[in-house]
Amino acid sequence: MASDDLMNPMGQGMQFELLAAALRSEETDTAAFLEALATKLGGALPHRTQIERGGGLFSHGHPVRRIVVQLGEWEYTLIAGAAHELQAARSHAVRGITLKSEPLSVDEWIESLAADLADLAQTSEHDGAALRRLLG
Repeated sequence: MASDDLMNPMGQGMQFELLAAALRSEETDTAAFLEALATKLGGALPHRTQIERGGGLFSHGHPVRRIVVQLGEWEYTLIAGAAHELQAARSHAVRGITLKSEPLSVDEWIESLAADLADLAQTSEHDGAALRRLLG
């Protein structure tokens, strides 16, 4: 994706669609979806992404239990619940104080996160480059 695409509205719309599609990959298998999402977000935005893994010390697997993405005043959280159910939420915080937290469906979470990432890419060259890495 050319950097010019990040600056025009049509490019931003296409970027948003590509990003949402990239975030949705593997969505049918919860464990694979969380692992893919953690890999993509953690690899592209390590300074904005926290990944919590489960499993004990001697466990063979360490599945992703929680992903938190911090974008300015917004924090996006995705948690693996019981029976492979995902719990998604978005919180608005100012100076470390959470003013509002809202549960979202996974689709709403992806759409909102993708939109905020696309907006962030417009204002930060560093994050724009990270977004291009995320899109591959």
